[in-house]
Amino acid sequence: MSQKRKNVLWIMTDQQRAQALGINGDPNVYTPNLDNMSRSGLLFTDAVGGFPLCCPFRGSMLTSFYPHKCVPGHQYRMDPSHKTIANVFNDNGYDTFYLGKWHLDGYKEGSAGRATKHIVPPEARGGFKTWIGYENNNSQWDTWIHGGGDINGGESRPPFQYRLDGYETDVLTDMMIEYIGRQGDKKRRGDDEPFFAVLSVQPPHNPCMAPERNLKNHNAGSIKFRPNVPDVKWVRDQASAELSGYYAMIENIDENVGRIWEALRKNDLLFDTHIIFFSDHGDMHGSHGYFRKTSPLEESVKIPFIIAGEQPMGYDHRGCGKLAHVPVNHVDIAPTTLGLCGIKAPAWMEGTDYSHYRLRDNPAYEEPDSAYLQQVVSAMQTETVDKPWRGILTKDGWKYACFENHEWIMYNLNDDPYEQVNLCHYGRYWPKMRELNARLQKWIDSTGDKFSLPKFPG
Repeated sequence: MSQKRKNVLWIMTDQQRAQALGINGDPNVYTPNLDNMSRSGLLFTDAVGGFPLCCPFRGSMLTSFYPHKCVPGHQYRMDPSHKTIANVFNDNGYDTFYLGKWHLDGYKEGSAGRATKHIVPPEARGGFKTWIGYENNNSQWDTWIHGGGDINGGESRPPFQYRLDGYETDVLTDMMIEYIGRQGDKKRRGDDEPFFAVLSVQPPHNPCMAPERNLKNHNAGSIKFRPNVPDVKWVRDQASAELSGYYAMIENIDENVGRIWEALRKNDLLFDTHIIFFSDHGDMHGSHGYFRKTSPLEESVKIPFIIAGEQPMGYDHRGCGKLAHVPVNHVDIAPTTLGLCGIKAPAWMEGTDYSHYRLRDNPAYEEPDSAYLQQVVSAMQTETVDKPWRGILTKDGWKYACFENHEWIMYNLNDDPYEQVNLCHYGRYWPKMRELNARLQKWIDSTGDKFSLPKFPG
């Protein structure tokens, strides 16, 4: 199959910060399967969720449009007329399958019942040939999925909706394994149709609940805090209570990633399939006294991003593992995925193709020197930053963000990885801040965004 198009499987979690992997040194979590994926593939340690919030990230992930052109805030609808990566794969002869959390139909939670029971119409399912999922749900033991009524020529089935019988990640993984089995049957029959499949799960998003088999290994009293969690009782009490469940959820995810890996191996698909594991954003969990997302700080904006599975010709595992200083952003996921399969990203995609780091070839273009970070509108968050901001993360380790007309934060991550010294108000760093402010203005201009940056004298 070396000359044939490769398969792709996205495994996407919700609210999993990059730091929460064993391979990244987190002492609270055991993730052997994700660690092995990183070692056999590539772990991009500087990948970011450029708008660290569910809906905007997901719109940019699928379309490669920046959020201000696609899904600018929480519970905003992605225009069904937007083309997505699924449309491109469809046009290239792929079977396309989406399974799990969607959060792109603009349903306002509580407006007419639970979002998990809201029916996403077939024309608003991103062009996937087969779509089985739910709009949103924050109850991992009470998840309703729906599908059918397809309009794109995928698996033919009448419309349906039912409650999953068990813990969400476990049952959705069962369903993805069934899909992998069907693809394995196709291969054994000589059917050469490649596939692009997505598994999108709600964990480790709060509430932090996990199956007993995972939760029994964690308790609030054993949590080891990051150095930037302040020694304030209510902050540490809340953080430890949540983190004990959070890490159990991540270990459950890791367990299910291992099951998927084994299913691909048993069906002789493992080395025909690019597996990309990532999350939409992180969670502060008490760092700097904040909780949840929507902040440009590391615990919120940095995400795990791993490419493993299929191996290019002559691949040498000694060159695998961590890859730093490559700020992969949400808009880059679609073009990078297409690049892995030898498909040129269409002109309407705004992101960068980083597939050459996995394929070991040389791109004919210059990569961005930074990633553009945004919060376009208020995110309706009560425990973190809840007003618009813009920022950048540079390849050489600087982070800068500002509010409208006002400077806010600047960190040198090379010597301050926990962001404990805000250099933004040091007069001696104004030359650097002017430089970063100017670079941020270029991002605003080049993406067609609108935001008034602060003005600096001199």
